[in-house]
Formats: sequence, structure tokens, C-alpha cells
Amino acid sequence: MADRRLQVFHAVAKHLSFTKAAEALFMTQPAVTFQIRQLEEQFNTRLFDRAHGRISLTPAGAMAFGYAERILALSAEMEARLREMSGQIAGPLLIGASTTIADFLLPQVLGEFKSRHPAVLPRLFVANSEAVQGRIAERSLDLGFIEGDSHLPSLVGEVCCEDELQVVCVPSHPLARHKSIAPKALTEHAYVSREPGSGTRQVIDHYLEKQGLAPAALNVVMEAGSPEALKGLVATGLGFAIMSRATVAKEVRLGQLVRVPLAPPLIRNLSVVYPRERIHSGLVTRFIDFAKERLGNARAPETAAARR
Repeated sequence: MADRRLQVFHAVAKHLSFTKAAEALFMTQPAVTFQIRQLEEQFNTRLFDRAHGRISLTPAGAMAFGYAERILALSAEMEARLREMSGQIAGPLLIGASTTIADFLLPQVLGEFKSRHPAVLPRLFVANSEAVQGRIAERSLDLGFIEGDSHLPSLVGEVCCEDELQVVCVPSHPLARHKSIAPKALTEHAYVSREPGSGTRQVIDHYLEKQGLAPAALNVVMEAGSPEALKGLVATGLGFAIMSRATVAKEVRLGQLVRVPLAPPLIRNLSVVYPRERIHSGLVTRFIDFAKERLGNARAPETAAARR
């Protein structure tokens, strides 16, 4: 219910960028510029200084930013309370998810939730874990699902389920003959890695360090920005990758790829994260509980089987 111009101003002030604000609000940059111009005309003052390709808040803009933070928070709290009083489960639900979760785990959860609550309008933003957390911290997303744990103090993270990462390669690759692989054996082969900022990469790097192996010791021949791109590169025989079991289930069944457990196993948490605040809408709370239950049930049998 808050004035759209105030929402746009808040996003620009937070990012100090019209372009980034437009991306966060799913708007065009000219539309963002128009909204800011209207707000400045209404108050007859400049809210931003623009010079040398950069923007900064004027004293009036800095004061307005403080009020905007409080007004938007109160508006969101009012909407949440009113919906809860009416028992209504409806409205937009802005969800972020890392690529692995968005592509292979979340679609069924979203489909089931939508069928139970037709008045809910989910919107899914897909990016790596770092980008998802950034959007939640700036309040352009309600919640998100990431690989690993959140380390942003403004966010709360809860573990949904466990996921095992394994070595993935073509059947003709030398590593495919092993029943399990120690990390040090990986240094002898070409490695296809996820990009910096990826939750998967962070988890893998931390695992290698715990095993006494520097991530830089791996022979990285290429980086890829998504599980699909990673699978395509591995399928050419370029090298091996370390990926979630769930992402290659189809290719393994078809005999196109092979997955081999690491020794010791590499198990990571998949987490739901949301802003650290006093109240959340009934819709957000309901979806978090629903997703945790569904993801936990879906992953438990596979993870248990993988450990046997």
C-alpha cells in the first residue's frame, strides 16, 4: 500500500544506482528515473546529486531515506496484520532461489503450494546464492533458498534439508572407475568449476580446505554459471565437476554421466533465508513451513541411501 514513488526512491537510495534499482524492482530504468523526478517535484527539492556518472544522497535525500525505511516497514506490517485477521492466504510472493534449487527442487513445491492457494501469485528470481541474499537484504524479495548457510547479519537462515555433492564425469573418464574418491586424487585431472559467488563453489572450497587441500590446487579449465552449463561441459569430456546428486539424476539414468561419492562424503545444507524482523505475513510464514516440510521429505530418502 506504500506509495510506489517511495518504494522506488528507497531502492535507488539503497543501491545508489538507477540501473540496480530498476533490476531489483523489475522496472525499466526510464520508469525509475520518472518516479524519482516526480517525487523531487512534489517536495520541490533534489534528493540525489548526480555527477561524473555517480549519484549520492543530498541532505534532504538522506533525511527522506530514513523516513522511507520506517514508512515501508510499517506499511508491510499493516498489510501482514490485516491479511492475518481476515484469514486470507493471497497476494504476491517474491521468492529467490539459487540455480540448483530453482531448477531441480523448487518447481514441485511451488506447484503444490499454488494449487492449494490459487490466490497466491509467486514470482521466482533465480541467481547464485550471493545475489539471492542481496535481494532479500534489500527487501526486494520476501525469502530465498540458498546452498549452504547465510552469513548476512540482517537475515535469518533455517536448514531445509541436506544434499550430497559428488564427482560427476563421463563414463570413459578415469575417475568413473572409482567407488569413492579422496580429494587429493582430484588434482590430477581437469576440473570444471562453478563461478565465484555460487553457493555450491563456496561449499566445495570449504570442504577441500577441511581436507587439507587448497581449492587453488585443482586444475580449473573452465567456470560455468549454472548446473545445466556445467553438465554440458562435463558431457563433452572436458573434465570432471562436483555437483549435487539431484542435478544429474536423469543423465546418470541414461548412462550419459557417472557420479562418484567423495571420501569423506560432501554433505551440505540447503537453507531458507528471510529478513530478520519482528513480523512476517501469514503467507510468507505458511510458505516457509510448507517448503521446509516438502523439501525435507523429498531429500531425506535420497541422502540416506547415498550414505549407505
